[in-house]
Amino acid sequence: MKLTFVSNYINHHQIPVSSALYGKLGAAYHFIQTMQMEKERQDMGWSVEYDSLPWLKCWYEEPEICKELVRDSDVVVFGGVEDESYIQERLALGTPVIRYSERLYREGQWKAISPRGLVRKYKDHTRYRGKGVYLLCSGAYVASDFHIVRAYPEKMFKWGYFTELKTYEIERLLAEKPGADGGVVEILFAGRFLPLKHPEYALLLARALKAEGIAFHLTMAGGGELEESLRKQAVRDGLTDAVTFTGYQSPKQVRDLMERADIFLMTSNYLEGWGAVLNEAMNSGCAVVADAAIGAVPFLLRHEKNGMVYRDGDADEFLHYGLQLAKEAHLRRHLGRNAYDTIVSLWNPAYAAESLLAFAEGIVHKKLVINQEGPLSRAGILAPGQGYAYTRRCGE
Repeated sequence: MKLTFVSNYINHHQIPVSSALYGKLGAAYHFIQTMQMEKERQDMGWSVEYDSLPWLKCWYEEPEICKELVRDSDVVVFGGVEDESYIQERLALGTPVIRYSERLYREGQWKAISPRGLVRKYKDHTRYRGKGVYLLCSGAYVASDFHIVRAYPEKMFKWGYFTELKTYEIERLLAEKPGADGGVVEILFAGRFLPLKHPEYALLLARALKAEGIAFHLTMAGGGELEESLRKQAVRDGLTDAVTFTGYQSPKQVRDLMERADIFLMTSNYLEGWGAVLNEAMNSGCAVVADAAIGAVPFLLRHEKNGMVYRDGDADEFLHYGLQLAKEAHLRRHLGRNAYDTIVSLWNPAYAAESLLAFAEGIVHKKLVINQEGPLSRAGILAPGQGYAYTRRCGE
């Protein structure tokens, strides 16, 4: 099996799966990067040491080699690139292509009425509905968007981002968290301070905790356009002794913070296509409070089983669950343990790579291998607004 990924650029959230595939396929696996990473993301610690990745090729440095890889691979996985020319030859020949995508209509499915947009979607996607092209959905609402344009019927499967898997003695990790034995509850927000991330929710929770006399500490890891207003909010609410702003942290530093955190806050809205910090927080045994609108949430979380999920943008419900977790150490431990198990058993790079390779082999041999749950299981048509109820159902 010769397998090639094509995407705009490699980042630290994609490296683990590629490394796992390289471990299985060796020189028969490559990841092709088509552009250089934006400076903003490099400044956030997302830069990659290219020389350390033997499977990485850059189209802008070795175009002929990359064209050959795309042409000659048994299966090409294509995503994150607007320019269809990279895979046009394969599509024309009918050789297998697996697309992966976040949402088409993140800002609202009403945008599907655009005639120009529909023509583009037909050209890029719908006309291949009966061909050997499959879709990996990097988010729970992706399948609904593609369903609107009648693309990939019965050919859409769960996918996502698969961050580095860390294994722990989970009971020891949970026991060492600051609030485990009645100590100060450590709460973490990690991400860019942008309107779509709603970092102000974290300070709303801090204010509510202070009003109830609950001992806590909130770490705000990140930066962005809202930082000044957030700092002023913390001062105005008398929270400076209980809130620490760390600035941007490297991926390793964020994981270190997660290992110490009792509670992780995931407060983004529907503009968050996936949200890889959720994988990392769950892997770190955190009790998570998350908005149902986030792409990763319906795939990864089951309410009150491995996390707490609140209705899209509902600040009151968010505060209710945040306060509940701050007060109930046994519930935090229950959710943290189950969150860790979810990542270790299903949503991790090794399992994703194994599942993708089996799926690709199945395409080549015309007998699909579909998982019952997790990556490469079928992605149901889950419309925006339905994720809240979905996380409350036990089954699929």
